[in-house]
Amino acid sequence: MEFTASASASASARARTGTRDPDGTAVASFVLGLVGLLVFNIFLGPAAMVLASLALRRGTGRRGRALLGLGLGAADLVVLAVLASADGTVSWSLGG
Repeated sequence: MEFTASASASASARARTGTRDPDGTAVASFVLGLVGLLVFNIFLGPAAMVLASLALRRGTGRRGRALLGLGLGAADLVVLAVLASADGTVSWSLGG
């Protein structure tokens, strides 16, 4: 009996690693959106939005995190647009 229990546990572990985790995707979108407010917002903003929409489509249990990731990704692009219009370039620096 012990052999079959460990065999079924390893089979379920293999099945688990083969699938994408929508909860992890929601958390990743939130983290990318949050970090994107500070650096690399041109890359991290859209990445956060894509991951959030994938997590929502796959039915994540962390719907709030996915929605925050979507909002922060959009905020990243708004920050980029504001800084680009104020500076006249797509890049910006902290030094005057």
